[in-house]
Amino acid sequence: MGPEPRMLTPSPNWYCSRSSDAGPGGLFGFAARNSVYLLQIGQGQSPFHGNRPGPSPARPAPAVLGELVGHTERVSGFSFSHHVGQNNFCASSSDDGTVKIWDVDTRTVVTEHTLHQNTISALHWSPKVKDLIVSGDEKGIVICYWNNRNDSQHFFPEPRTIFCITCSPHHEDLVAIGYKDGMVVVIDISRKGDILHRLRGHDDEIHSIAWCPLLGEECLTIRPEENSDEHEIPNGKVVQQTPVTKGCYLATGSKDQTIRIWSCSRGRGVMTLKLPFLKRRGGGVDPTVKERIWLTLFWPTGQPTQLVSSCFGGELLLWDLTHSGKRKCTLFSSSSEGQNHSRIVFNLCSVQTEDKELLLSISMDRDVKCWDMTTLECCWTLPSLGGFVYSLAFSPVDMGCLAIGVGDGMIRVWNTLSIRNNHDVKTFWQGIKSKVTSLSWHPTKEGCLAFGTDDGKVGMYDTYSNKPPQISSTYHKKTVYSLAWGPPVPPISLGGDGDRPAVTLYSCAGEGIILQHNPWKLSGEAYDINKVIRDTNSIKYKLPAHTEISWKADGKIMALGNEDGSIEIFQAPNLKLICTIQQHHKLVNAIRWHHEHGTNPELSYLIASGSNNAVIYVHNLKSVIESTPESPVTITEPYRTLSGHTAKITSLAWSPHHDGRLVSACYDSTVQVWDVLREEPLCNYRGHRGRLLCVQWSPLDADSIFSGADDFCVHKWLISMQDHTRPPQGKKSIELEKKRLSQPKPKIKKKKKLTGKVTPKQEIIELVNGEDCPKDNSLPIENGVSDQEGEEEVQEPEISNGMSSNVSKELPSYSSISSGFEKPKVSINPKVILLKKELPKEKPEALAKKKKARSILPVSTALDHRSKEELHQDCLVLATVKHSKELNEDLAINLNERIHLGLFTDRTALYRMIEVEGKSHLENGHPDLFHQLMLWKGDLKGVLQAAAERGELTDQLVAMAPVAGYQMWLWTVEAFAKQLCFQDQYVKAASHLLSIHKVYEAVELLKSNHFYREAIAIAKARLRPEDPILKDLYSSWGAILERDGHYAMAAKCYLGATSAYDAAKVLAKKGDVASLRTAAELALIAEEKELSSSFSFRCAQELLSVRNWVGAQEVLQQQECLLGQRLVFCLHELLSKHLEERQPPEWKSSSFPSYHSWAIRTESSFMEKVTTVWKGTFGLETTEQCQTAFQQLHGIEYPPATGHTLSKQLLFHISHDLTLAVLSQQTASWHETVRALLAAVTRSYDSGNFTLMQEICTLFLPEGCDHLREKLGEEPPLKSLEAFFSYGQLYDLWWNLPRTPLIQIQHVADPVPCSSTASGDEQNGLSDTSSSEALTQKPDPEALTQLNNVLPQVAIPSTALEQDQSNTEKKQPALSTCEVLISQMHADLQSTQKAITEVQETLAEMIRQHQRNQLCKATVNSSEEGDPSMKPQLCSENADSQSKEQVNEPLSLAELTKRLSEANKRLAGFPESIKIFPFPDVLECCLVMLHIGSQCSGYLSLEMQQQALELLQKYGKSKVYKSYQIFCT
Repeated sequence: MGPEPRMLTPSPNWYCSRSSDAGPGGLFGFAARNSVYLLQIGQGQSPFHGNRPGPSPARPAPAVLGELVGHTERVSGFSFSHHVGQNNFCASSSDDGTVKIWDVDTRTVVTEHTLHQNTISALHWSPKVKDLIVSGDEKGIVICYWNNRNDSQHFFPEPRTIFCITCSPHHEDLVAIGYKDGMVVVIDISRKGDILHRLRGHDDEIHSIAWCPLLGEECLTIRPEENSDEHEIPNGKVVQQTPVTKGCYLATGSKDQTIRIWSCSRGRGVMTLKLPFLKRRGGGVDPTVKERIWLTLFWPTGQPTQLVSSCFGGELLLWDLTHSGKRKCTLFSSSSEGQNHSRIVFNLCSVQTEDKELLLSISMDRDVKCWDMTTLECCWTLPSLGGFVYSLAFSPVDMGCLAIGVGDGMIRVWNTLSIRNNHDVKTFWQGIKSKVTSLSWHPTKEGCLAFGTDDGKVGMYDTYSNKPPQISSTYHKKTVYSLAWGPPVPPISLGGDGDRPAVTLYSCAGEGIILQHNPWKLSGEAYDINKVIRDTNSIKYKLPAHTEISWKADGKIMALGNEDGSIEIFQAPNLKLICTIQQHHKLVNAIRWHHEHGTNPELSYLIASGSNNAVIYVHNLKSVIESTPESPVTITEPYRTLSGHTAKITSLAWSPHHDGRLVSACYDSTVQVWDVLREEPLCNYRGHRGRLLCVQWSPLDADSIFSGADDFCVHKWLISMQDHTRPPQGKKSIELEKKRLSQPKPKIKKKKKLTGKVTPKQEIIELVNGEDCPKDNSLPIENGVSDQEGEEEVQEPEISNGMSSNVSKELPSYSSISSGFEKPKVSINPKVILLKKELPKEKPEALAKKKKARSILPVSTALDHRSKEELHQDCLVLATVKHSKELNEDLAINLNERIHLGLFTDRTALYRMIEVEGKSHLENGHPDLFHQLMLWKGDLKGVLQAAAERGELTDQLVAMAPVAGYQMWLWTVEAFAKQLCFQDQYVKAASHLLSIHKVYEAVELLKSNHFYREAIAIAKARLRPEDPILKDLYSSWGAILERDGHYAMAAKCYLGATSAYDAAKVLAKKGDVASLRTAAELALIAEEKELSSSFSFRCAQELLSVRNWVGAQEVLQQQECLLGQRLVFCLHELLSKHLEERQPPEWKSSSFPSYHSWAIRTESSFMEKVTTVWKGTFGLETTEQCQTAFQQLHGIEYPPATGHTLSKQLLFHISHDLTLAVLSQQTASWHETVRALLAAVTRSYDSGNFTLMQEICTLFLPEGCDHLREKLGEEPPLKSLEAFFSYGQLYDLWWNLPRTPLIQIQHVADPVPCSSTASGDEQNGLSDTSSSEALTQKPDPEALTQLNNVLPQVAIPSTALEQDQSNTEKKQPALSTCEVLISQMHADLQSTQKAITEVQETLAEMIRQHQRNQLCKATVNSSEEGDPSMKPQLCSENADSQSKEQVNEPLSLAELTKRLSEANKRLAGFPESIKIFPFPDVLECCLVMLHIGSQCSGYLSLEMQQQALELLQKYGKSKVYKSYQIFCT
């Protein structure tokens, strides 16, 4: 791909008549979401050929110049200015109601207007008037805006929805407008918008209008007989032939699948073109699908006889308008397979290059294509993205293939190494049908890509075939967070070698479980690994919800990130838990293991993690993994801490090119590169406009990183081109947040509050009339309040706000959960109260009258109120029936017509009358009266069945159901419960189920609808205490409460489920002091002592961070097993107090400290004070107690310090080491004393805090190391401790020397020795020149500059310049103790280690250079096949690097390997005791000694000077030491 930045842009907006345009100079812009992206076509860009196989002439490639940002909603129109002098201007319209004029060069808004009151649907910059922008909206308003004079005019030609607007290129006052209903009008804006022509012919939406590029109508020869129908029906009114209307053709494309050519001089159509139904390769098109057509047009410049149009499935057609009869059309790219768009095309525009015209098209398939108008072939394709970029993954086999998971339901595979096509992207969409949220390539199988989706689907694609993906038969219930390939675990690993795959696919999803899929049998069942974890580790408590999975590269260790912030480390294949990292306290989003191909193998044990907190932690698990402890270890201290981000971390990636270099993506809209080993931020990228979701380091270019965000973009950016080193803070962070918020957001319908608002009177009347309330959900009026008891909260939003039923179904879950955290309130039913309170005010007279009851027999009553003649006839018919023995046919018909007479005849006639009356009630909407009639009839069973079928059961009917029998009553209650569920009255339904003793069904009903409180109350009251349903209810409710952040209530639920372990863990999730303290006490009560001690320790650390030692000790004293930590905190308090008194500015904090009374300074020594407090306050008097405390602390290991370690963390770790030293001294364990003191001194030395190192030596070694030598003799750790003690004395002596003109020492605020810098500079090179040669050379100015970095920069007290000779004499014996620093063995060891490091770095650089050369070679070969002229350009970078190499004259690989093996042999020859224990830099000490000896005679004996000089001559081969030798001599 090349070293320059690249990006994949968001997709162009759909269904806009002009959302893209091309401007002069090869500029092309298209609207995407709420911004406009600008591309440069064909100027100075590398050529590529798109996806078309075979050789092709070079085509100009697009380069993204940037975007125009300013609109707050979707951009609906975009148009360039084509006038000389303002080629850099363009205009855009948006759904936010604004039209903006932009300066392309500066990408800023020149001016804007908000004259439209409705949604803008069309825009065009007049090609004839340089400052005229015409826009139209959905209500038919046309606004002409003159930019230069800030003037505007409004026109309203037709009250129709405008779809497109095009200004005439020939007449400055003519504007053509296309409407949604197919009408086309041409108006004259100079005559107040008079309509010149109404062009009728289309019967559907006008998608596009194009004016003929040439003036005059002679270019087309149209015979009258060709369009006889147009001659018969003129379109529009007859106008006079004026110069304005004379000689101009107009083309329109419509959704009715026709193109019409109109004559502006005659105001009528002259030609109609019908789109042909093309048989597409790969499938046909259904001609009946009209909505799948967007007919856009383009009339080529200077080609009036040709017209380009889109077609049904994305094809482009070139029409020849000169052919008579059936018009001839030519298909674009007819000779090439798959070059056409695959879906409908929305816009066409052209760019004029030096030698030809190029056509640009945008489509629903999310591609931008460029076409050669001469050959009608596709030049290139620019892919784009239609959703959030959720995942990025580089193939470990085909290194250049980047897979991109996008929220538009498609996977892109980007060949980033393609030379011919910078955007060589292949798209996969089959079988996905959801957002692609995670991706993972198979580690060894080429082209095998696993994907996970938002709907829980897991599948695998073969990217080298066109086959649909394999889909796992086991779906997750929620979004798939991450995928990982790893070795099989049981039960898949239990199969034979031929029956099991080498690696299986693991998927982690939102429900908190991880499934293991067999890639050989995806159709088979996937297995939940929680079962294996439980069985192997005998876990009884609830496992945390998993959110992330990551396998170590060797496949032996698996790391799981959890929702509670913990990270668990398991050993394959049985997933034995060996370690838990309790560092994050929020959901873990990303875990990454360091790669295994670095120069230092130990780095492969580093694991980086990021969570919803903004801090990244790196842990070194080497000791844990290699030791494999029997019981799981808990880690609470990180190896490195990376702070700087201001929002949650979403993705991490280690650099494959460096050791210990990490990149992180964050919701703060930035990507950060870190040097992990030095805890240093290196580079910050701020190019995205949204929250970062994923990041990957290029596997082939160490300077390139790919990142994806919710701005629909993938960026390839270069580290070397970034200006910032760390994430933004303060105002910059706020600006980035504003930039992110300027993106369009999905509009969420706000729910009105359920209480506290009074429904207006007008709404009440509408509700009573039934206009706002759905008929299904309305309740019978006569039932009143009884039907709504217990369901007020559900029914209220449905009635007062007119919400749909599916919204109201969600409400009970919120009300039931929140009810546990709010004071109980009396629920009221606004419907009932408002009807009683408000309606009397509206119609007092009407309500004052007593309402007459409705008749239950209205039909027969009405028949009895007919005319007198009819009533008399009724009497005659009734008499005949009564006195006749048999009913003849006429009498029976007569009686059937008079059903009301059934009241006076037999029962059969009465039943017939009741049946007619009942049907009448049902038709009039009175089922309750029908039920009463059926009850009178005695058919209660039929009444109940009919009411149940229609969902019209009531409390009254249910109450009468026992009359129909016991079984009927049971059936009725169940039916009524189902009906109540449809009405969202779950609590009432459960109560009715309880009335028929269906307790389990009632509880399950409430649980499934999230009424946990009510369900538990019923279960506790009606079921046995040991019933498992109770525990399940508590656990389910607790999980929901925990997810929503209600930790205290969740803890109660877990306690109810007799799971105190989970209760304590959920309480501690908040991470504050009060929560941790409560969690510790709860765990202690439940006899979970290990968990309780860990929470107590975390709580104490939180208190320590605010300098509250009193509170920390109160928390720790509850735990007997934390006696050792109490001693550490005690020593930490005393040491902090001491340092604050000695150096207040450095060690004082903004927080007010809370010291114990015993921390007040006394005259006794520090050691005496410590032991006195331990004995008096903590009762540490016996040796056994000291040994017990020592054992508690001895197993805790803290990571080594660096220059970026926080001072608070450093002081606590040193206090831990010093506590071990004092305890071992109390038990006379002198070996452990020396090791602990050495650890404390080394930690302060590595952090660069020389002052603290001096203080430690002063407090704990006031008389030096002589007393320890008497106890131990010449032990290696003691020798190292003596060396560091002497090292401090050496520098103390040097700093107090009188100032001389030979050396000017800089004054700085804090004396810090730069030993780490010295070590780095010593590795600059291995020179074969001898020291004697160096002594004759002139000083190297560059090396003298480096010297200033080697020796510590210190502050010289003013008193040091005034020391008298007596003080000087007292200092003379000091250097005699520094003889231990002149150690030839350590100098030899350090020189060997530096040589190994240098060779390893050289080898690593050679490998990187080889990769670059291979990439350049492949680039050259590809370029020679396409364009030989590219060869010099592509290899320019390689030539520069080779010229640099010639200057350095690098050694061969064989020579380097030989040197490395020799150095390793020398290193192996040193005793292990020498290599284990650290030692100050010997050559650095020699330099300081020689300098002191040169300044003050008598300080250094001649023998020591000679030894120091010999070591420098033997091992000091770098420029720094040579120049210093010359300088001193």
